[in-house]
Amino acid sequence: MQNARDLPWRRTNDAYAVWISEIMLQQTRVTAAIPYYERFLGELPNVAALANADDDRLHKLWEGLGYYSRARNLKRAAIEIVERFSGSMPRRYEELLTLPGIGEYTAGAIASIAFHEAVPAVDGNVLRVWARLTADGRDIRDPAYKKEVRAALLPLIPAGAPGVFNAALMELGALLCLPNGAPKCGLCPVRAWCEAYRQGKTAELPVLSAKKARRVETKTVFALSIAQGLLGFRRPVSGLLAGLWQLPEAAGKLTDAEAAAWLGERGILPVGELRFYERKHIFTHVEWHMRVCAADVSIGQLPEGWIVLDESHALPTAYRVCL
Repeated sequence: MQNARDLPWRRTNDAYAVWISEIMLQQTRVTAAIPYYERFLGELPNVAALANADDDRLHKLWEGLGYYSRARNLKRAAIEIVERFSGSMPRRYEELLTLPGIGEYTAGAIASIAFHEAVPAVDGNVLRVWARLTADGRDIRDPAYKKEVRAALLPLIPAGAPGVFNAALMELGALLCLPNGAPKCGLCPVRAWCEAYRQGKTAELPVLSAKKARRVETKTVFALSIAQGLLGFRRPVSGLLAGLWQLPEAAGKLTDAEAAAWLGERGILPVGELRFYERKHIFTHVEWHMRVCAADVSIGQLPEGWIVLDESHALPTAYRVCL
């Protein structure tokens, strides 16, 4: 792979390291994932360490990557690997698929790269490349299309280098057969076999169905500081951002007077003026439109469940943008 990017997870065939990198790269840009990957492996270098990791520490290592369910599933899977596979990563594609958070693509990537099993790893990059190579105008978000692509790729995978084959296809999509803007057809090594290029359809393909509109939620978030730090509490163990720490909040956008009353009802006294500003955070299926009430405060007794947050507490980006 002389033209491949020099990425830290490509310097090893260790299945655990490959697994961590593939999970991190879901919904995360490569350049952003690198420092997280290196820090994560530095603290949790193997399956046993991950299985025994403190939840707060795991969330802190993940802080800023978002989609925290990925981190929770990593630990759940690590515990299963310890219990069901004696602490060693399962070597077969079908076994990998039984673990939490590991779908067809991730299982294919681990099995082919770490264990040289001749299975495809079909992600969005690969679907886009295949749609253009074959000039296929069907919706690449259709699960049936993905199933067809997997079946078509299976006999093409070289038995001696399945991981290289899969990585090369992903690299082609990431660097040349681009999703936004014009693909770099002049540099493409498979241009001579590309039907979309021959037919002048590279701008039209692939076809993607429209995503469902995100739901909008409005709320007022309170960024309240005392001498020891920010005030916050832990979110419920299920649902969005499950089990993570959060800033206090109220449903809807409160007026200045309503926000002041909300604080007073909880025995919280502002030290100086209340500061108000707007923030927004976008999740996959929902948008938070937030009015932030920030203040230095004094308080006699913390409401039940509230604590003073410090650097050991992972605060999701959705709340960090309010600071």
